[in-house]
Amino acid sequence: MNVGGIDRNQILAMMEQLKAAAQRPAGVAAPTAEATGALAPGASAKVDFSDALKSSLQKVSDSQLQADELGKAFTLGDDRVNLSDVMISMQKASINFQATVQVRNKLVAAYHEIMNMQV
Repeated sequence: MNVGGIDRNQILAMMEQLKAAAQRPAGVAAPTAEATGALAPGASAKVDFSDALKSSLQKVSDSQLQADELGKAFTLGDDRVNLSDVMISMQKASINFQATVQVRNKLVAAYHEIMNMQV
């Protein structure tokens, strides 16, 4: 499942990194992917989590704004916008939002699991 640029494998990889970081003693630096040579196939050398998250949230916001604009245009009687386009756009925005909420729930659950680990 691809959710605005972040798929399930990337989320699982992030969770594994968080678990590994929680198990390392304090003050020990994490090995980088370049140092270990453990880059996943098709993965870029460096992915900033905050940038990926921000980009995904921006895409969800954009889809909601587009759906809203199409709805307003249809309501105002714009002949270029038909009802099916409005409904499809609204459904896409709804699905994007629901997927984002599910990703957030998984990240919160992973955070709670990490916080409950014994060090």
